[in-house]
Amino acid sequence: MAISSLGVGSGLDLNGIITKLMQVEQQPLIGLQRKEANVQARISALGSLKSALSSLQTSASGLIPASGQSAADKFASFKATLADTAVASATASTGAVAGLYSLEVTALAQTQRLVSQQSASYTSSTSPLTATGTLRIAIGSMSTGSFVETGYKDIDMSASGKTLADLRDAINAAAAGVSATIITTSNVVGARAQLVLTSNATGQAGVMKLSGLSGFNFDPDTPAVVPGTMSQESADGGQVAQNAAFKINGIPTTSNSNTVSTVLDGLTLTLLKTNSGSPTTLTVTKDSSTGLKSALNALIKSYNDANKTARELGAYDASTKKAGALQGDATLRGVQSQFRSLIATTAGGTSVYQRLSDIGVAVQKDGSLLLDSVKLDAAITADYTGVTTLASAVGTAFKSALEGLVSSTGNITSATDSANRIIKDLTKQQQSLSDRLTSVESRYRRQFAALDSLIANLNKTSNYLAQQLANLPNVSKTN
Repeated sequence: MAISSLGVGSGLDLNGIITKLMQVEQQPLIGLQRKEANVQARISALGSLKSALSSLQTSASGLIPASGQSAADKFASFKATLADTAVASATASTGAVAGLYSLEVTALAQTQRLVSQQSASYTSSTSPLTATGTLRIAIGSMSTGSFVETGYKDIDMSASGKTLADLRDAINAAAAGVSATIITTSNVVGARAQLVLTSNATGQAGVMKLSGLSGFNFDPDTPAVVPGTMSQESADGGQVAQNAAFKINGIPTTSNSNTVSTVLDGLTLTLLKTNSGSPTTLTVTKDSSTGLKSALNALIKSYNDANKTARELGAYDASTKKAGALQGDATLRGVQSQFRSLIATTAGGTSVYQRLSDIGVAVQKDGSLLLDSVKLDAAITADYTGVTTLASAVGTAFKSALEGLVSSTGNITSATDSANRIIKDLTKQQQSLSDRLTSVESRYRRQFAALDSLIANLNKTSNYLAQQLANLPNVSKTN
């Protein structure tokens, strides 16, 4: 007879027996899984270490001068202040020259604004145009005293039924270098709608010339207001294009814009108000220490972060009996060895400031760095050039060494690639072993099913014989 449930025939817990047998069989697989978890933890730890070292490399780069730049210039910064902040604002950058300058602003740059003449034909933005045609909007310059065109856009208003609003919208859609609006006013003669065009560029480089559509023409060479033209007169609401005019140390100059960055090297001025006849003082000062201190502090912070990460990944906690993911790892030992070497980098040259320890950077018991600001200030005061040379040498050494660790061909990348190959191999081994365990369990089940059936048959035979034997005395008495 067939046994439908394992153990029914024998009365034994055959499923439990198979489970215990499979637990023994699975020990090699569990070992592979444990090994994979350890390798995955190593990959994660290498990633954390690489991230910390990359941040350190970025900070080290902040100590390295640009090509052609001296270490002293790398860290120099400038500040510009004005005695009268209502006249202008100023910012200074590398290339500025410290000193005192006088600034006198005689005119501010302004954009040209043209206004159409009031007409009874235009009482609202929906009033139809009184003329048709193509309005040409030319943009140019008056720097030579006469209009010189630099570009134009044609606005087609030849179709009948076009309104003042249609003209405004077509101009704005054309990207002609001007902005169009409509202003509607009311007075004793009633409502009047006027088209206002404003150049997008300040100064005399953004002058407009309009032609081709009666009522909206303008010639900057002959700007007098006549019938059919627009006006730039302030009395009409218009505005003449004007360059900024100012004097630096009494020397006159002009600019199309109120933001000026070409007059003094490393200095940008934003002109705000005229002060004709009353020059204000512009002071440019050089700060040689702030930038250097900031860069050194950034390096020290990144170094301490990287050092802490390395220590934690390689540590052993005796209380929990747990080791860091990179304890005893050769790659980590190499990083920590490089740290010790880099801290001892020398500047070369004749300065007495040859090592970081000479300018107040001390190594603590845990390997972290601590900066003595008082000692650094004294070193900067005594030999600024020597200190910046040392900082540059340290930055260069760190950047070069870290490149060998975190680059695509660096040691950490290589170690990570190797670990990933191990993971790939372990995955294959686990799959192969899982397949074998499936076969083993199937074999156990077949064998125990056969055993169960055998025991069931034996039990059946035993029961039959016992019954027959039990009947033997009854047979004898009957005879």
